[in-house]
Amino acid sequence: MSYCARLPELMRRVLEYIDKILKRVKPGDLPVQQPSSFELVINANSARQAGLSLPQSLLLRADEVIQ
Repeated sequence: MSYCARLPELMRRVLEYIDKILKRVKPGDLPVQQPSSFELVINANSARQAGLSLPQSLLLRADEVIQ
């Protein structure tokens, strides 16, 4: 299982920071930002191989389930 920030959003923010730095904004003047959206990815195949059973409610809440 993985619960992390959405990578496309993180990459967009990194590119915005790079753009501002290239426009001569001091890195120390840039605000620290936190991700606003997260995703839950579950590898059901690995869970089965480890002998774990995952509740159906958890699988339904996941953004992605790897079979």
